[in-house]
Parts: sequence; structure tokens; C-alpha cells
Amino acid sequence: MSEYVLTEVSGGVLRITLNRPEKRNALSLDMYSAIADALERSESDPGIRAVVLGGTGDCFTSGNDLVDFLNDPPRGEDRPAARFLAGISRASKPLIAAVNGPAIGVGTTMLLHCDLVYAGTGARFQLPFVNLGVVPEAGSSVLLPALAGHQRAAELLLLGEPFDAETAHEVGMVNRVLPDEEVAELAMAVARKLAAKPPEALRLAKMLIKRSQTEAVREAMRVEGEHFTERLASAEAREAMQAFLERRQPDFSRSG
Repeated sequence: MSEYVLTEVSGGVLRITLNRPEKRNALSLDMYSAIADALERSESDPGIRAVVLGGTGDCFTSGNDLVDFLNDPPRGEDRPAARFLAGISRASKPLIAAVNGPAIGVGTTMLLHCDLVYAGTGARFQLPFVNLGVVPEAGSSVLLPALAGHQRAAELLLLGEPFDAETAHEVGMVNRVLPDEEVAELAMAVARKLAAKPPEALRLAKMLIKRSQTEAVREAMRVEGEHFTERLASAEAREAMQAFLERRQPDFSRSG
């Protein structure tokens, strides 16, 4: 268990909180493992009826810890990031996200697997994969076009520019935008409401809602994972990530 991932069960709701504010809740390998463990616990514990995922008051997550990520890139289904993605994409119980501040990279793509997403007015989203020399992940190459349409998904994934909570709401990624200080409270209230419902009916309803995309998402995650791993070793990705860490503009003039 990571000291940067806090868990609490109350009233049938498992609350998972990313708590690494000094790094803007950047996800390290041990954090991925801790979230994956918590999601596995939610699946096996009949007393847990819903899960709320959130961050600290002013930040959801800035995405991957790049130093950690580059030192130990993801390879294989048993790696922490892969376990997390499998857990969040296959969760049978309702997942509710409470988003404040930055939600970058996987911080945005994980929301596509949540059933309900509430965001503060100050939330900011970004899908910077191409900018970092890699490719979209977490099934986002299938889920985002299905949600927003091809052109809007291309705008968000190919340009990789930040967008606000109202834009996320417009494309269907967010259920509701409200004042930052009300986000966590609403997410928990909705989770408690879901936890009071018939659990098997709730589980089956969620399965049926997701059924048409289940196999497509799993296949997309497999193909994305292959390309993502390959791209991590590319000159483009090395230059892009090194430039990011050095806070300079990358130079792709010699790449194809």
C-alpha cells in the first residue's frame, strides 16, 4: 500500500484518494499498485457497493510520474499501470470520480471508465500523449470517439491541448460541473445513493450499459499497449519527455 493513496470505507462506499500534493498527485508505480489493490478489494468485498475516486482539494492527478515511468517503463499485464487499467476498465460496481484541478493524461483517460464524473469549475483536462511522443492509452482511442465523435476526439487527442470542465461536459466526459468545494461532497452523496440500491440489479445494469463496447475496449487497450511500449523506446518520446523535464521546447527536426 502506498502512503500516497488513502482508502476509507463508509456506508458501503470505498473512497480512494490520491494524496501526493507536492507532486500534483503524479502517479508512481506504487500508487498504481495501491489503486489496483483497492479496486480488487472492492470487487471481492460484498460490503462495498460503490467506489469514489478523487484527489486532493486542488488537484486530481497530473498523470504519470515521468521519472518513475521512464526508469521502469510498463511491460506486461502484471505491471502496476496495467493492473490499474484492467481494474478500472473491468470494475463491476459503480465508479464515481470527483475531479478538482488538473486531470492530465491518464488522469483524463481513466474518467472514460467511470460511470459518473463530477468536476469543479477549476478542473483542467489534457491528453498530451502525442506531444510526449507516445499514443493514447486506457482504451481512449475507442471510448473518446464513441463519446465525442471523431472530429472532437481528434482535436483533443492529436492536438493534446488543455481543455476546461465545461468542454469536458460538452463532450460527455463529465456529468456535471459545480463549484470546486462542492465536488467531493456531491460525489459521496451520489455514491451513498447508489450503495443503497439492490446490488445485483445495479451490477447487471452497469454490465449491460457497457456490454456493447467491452470487447472493443479490451482489444483497443491491447493494441494501444503494444504501440505505447514501442513508442517509449523511440527517439521522439525520449526527446519529448526529456524536453518536458528540462522545461524546454522539444526538437523533432531530425525525426521522421
